[in-house]
Amino acid sequence: MSDNPHDRIKKIIPIINEVSNTFCLAKWYHTTLYLQTGETHSCYHPAPHKINLEEIKRNPSALHNTSIKKLERKDMLEGVQTKGCQYCWNIENMGDSYISDRHIKTASIYTDARFATATKGLWNQNVNPEYIEISFGNECNFKCGYCHPKASSRFYQEIKQHGPVTTVNNHRCDIDYFKLYEKEEINPYVEAWWQWWPRVSKTLSILRITGGEPLMHTSTWKLLENLRENPLPNLELNINSNLGTKPAFVDKMIEHINYLTENKHIKRFKLFTSIDTWGPRAEYIRTGLDLALWERNMHEYLTRTGQPVSFMITFNILSVTTFHQLLEKILEWRAKYNSYNITDQPQMVRIDIPYLKEPLQYDINILPKKMYMKHMRKSLKFIADNLDDNDPCKFNQIEYEKFRRVVDYMETTDYGKERINEGMKDFYNWFSALDQRRDTNFLETFPEMQDFYNKCRKLNDK
Repeated sequence: MSDNPHDRIKKIIPIINEVSNTFCLAKWYHTTLYLQTGETHSCYHPAPHKINLEEIKRNPSALHNTSIKKLERKDMLEGVQTKGCQYCWNIENMGDSYISDRHIKTASIYTDARFATATKGLWNQNVNPEYIEISFGNECNFKCGYCHPKASSRFYQEIKQHGPVTTVNNHRCDIDYFKLYEKEEINPYVEAWWQWWPRVSKTLSILRITGGEPLMHTSTWKLLENLRENPLPNLELNINSNLGTKPAFVDKMIEHINYLTENKHIKRFKLFTSIDTWGPRAEYIRTGLDLALWERNMHEYLTRTGQPVSFMITFNILSVTTFHQLLEKILEWRAKYNSYNITDQPQMVRIDIPYLKEPLQYDINILPKKMYMKHMRKSLKFIADNLDDNDPCKFNQIEYEKFRRVVDYMETTDYGKERINEGMKDFYNWFSALDQRRDTNFLETFPEMQDFYNKCRKLNDK
């Protein structure tokens, strides 16, 4: 099968659609675990659901193989569009030429053996995932506006101090409805993880540690030490870091990663970080971000490890007007750092561009399209003008397609007046509340959005 990701996806689509046009291997072989709240899902688009404590007492693999997921797998085998996967159905409903994450994720993990296990085995079987993303806790030095206290200790403390934002319908950030395990050492889900680890690690291909901020979690360092003592030469290890922590944490991670890769204790390592635009607007979106420190930490990592970094760009309403500035920086970084690459990966600086659909006040589809689509087309044109699959310093076809679907989705989606008005009211009330709580100023940071902001305020005043 072709090594070109785009070609591979095109070849996989008819294979999986023969099972059903809703089948997705991620439901079997991907899992994200939020151990601080005891929740899981198999893709970041569906909302996570609660893991039953009684199930993991009997079977630690129920951290992934929950009764809820098993029923969703049954639906996918039978061609039912599972409710939580609406993001992919939205993309696919736009036409056959659009590539959804169902296609991308399945193609990335497809093997004949995995496909046979999922399609020929019992729908309620227990499966060891190929890919695990795990959060050991919510401790974090950031409080990104679209994030949640579940994933950020700083956000959690802010809500404890000020209470939820009661003036919005979406993303009030109540904290009373869930149980948060603030200490890893007394968390039954963390305990189940370490019980499952010796077994699941034997078949695992990719382990991705996320947060909160994983470099602030005791279990992250415990796992890195475990890999020093018990090599897993077939494992790809990933870490999601905001890269905004103290340099000492990043330097310590670099030392671990160099040891593990140089001694072949792991197959490879990848670092993931998040950035949604550039300049003061990026720092506004992700409260706690210091771009100078972020760039310092990224530079040290890239030049001292020779390992790639992937940007998780959460494309949201505050990314629209200046996204081209981030695209320009990406090309600058690719030209600067690709020479340090010591891996078999084609690029040192990689990107993914999913759009944010919740909370509503961050959704691009509440913006007036006549005023804001020009910014989207400008960014898409910049990618197109700098597209070359054979040049790792340029953009590739998959990156173009990922952003094209965001542009087209914004252009063709109409929420209707009632929902747009709800989003606009929440927009004004949310960012007004954040400005008061965080000593920020929306209009000073986003002067180009003043007309929209004032319309949201007037609508709210009615």
